[in-house]
Amino acid sequence: MSDLVTFGEAMLRLSPPRGRRLSRTDRLDVAVGGAESNVAAAAAALGTDTMWLSALPRSPLGERVVHALRGEGVDPEVVRTDEGRVGTYYFEHGSAPRDPTVVYDRAGTPIRSLEPTELPQSVVRTAETFLASGITPALSDQAAETTETLLAVAAEAGVTTAFDVNYRSKLWSEREAERTLAGLLEHVDVLFVAERDGRRVFGIEGDAEDIARQLAGAYGFEQVVVTRGEAGALAVDDGAVHEQAAFETDTVDPVGSGDALVGGYLARRLAGEDVPDALAWGVATAALKRTTEGDMASVPAEAVRSLVSSEDGGGIDR
Repeated sequence: MSDLVTFGEAMLRLSPPRGRRLSRTDRLDVAVGGAESNVAAAAAALGTDTMWLSALPRSPLGERVVHALRGEGVDPEVVRTDEGRVGTYYFEHGSAPRDPTVVYDRAGTPIRSLEPTELPQSVVRTAETFLASGITPALSDQAAETTETLLAVAAEAGVTTAFDVNYRSKLWSEREAERTLAGLLEHVDVLFVAERDGRRVFGIEGDAEDIARQLAGAYGFEQVVVTRGEAGALAVDDGAVHEQAAFETDTVDPVGSGDALVGGYLARRLAGEDVPDALAWGVATAALKRTTEGDMASVPAEAVRSLVSSEDGGGIDR
């Protein structure tokens, strides 16, 4: 039995060297990344027993993904297919005033046609927490159905269900996301949402607290965590508001920092800590992730604890 089980797709990330454009590069560095696998890796680095559910083709590139997750301490429970491919995305680092560039190439991946019965649902039923994100249901109608089924299975078994909205405009429209997520969120206990997504996907005006309270009221979430980028994060838990300021950091690679926050938060909740502590660890894990290359946060607990302790008082409860 794993404490944290996540479900989603991992891809190969291909990046030119810093300072080179995708259109001009003659070399690409390879890494593995995906929202749900990133969460699992961050939590595993903090001592959580984690499992990642997905589908991959029987191919050397599929093995590359599995090898990367195992190297981060995550147990990959993968459906192997004879058809399909490993998705890729191309990431070009940006330097002000030039923004980073992301190009997806993920059509034809096995998770798009994966049915719930193909997965070992017993590992979902016996987990402490099950996590999915808004990226997977955006891939196809079948992926949306499978995500909802797994959330329902977990909820019926009394497993804590967590969901990160993680809206991607290159995958679907705001209205498509809102319609699809409305059904999934009925099975969710803990919601993670970026402040900007609360406005554009759910149409909520106001600040982070307004977003958290309105979503909690609409769906009955136990907790809502609103991420605010450079402003840190805010959580509403049983009516109480907790805020955590961001930790100052030099950014080497911003990709995956939101997933690191989710992984850090869930790891501390699974360890029995309260929401303010989990929020501080989540924000600190995200900050430390930004100092390293790649999507996954290989951040040891000692480093997170040291950062949180060095800035005691950054949290606000009210």
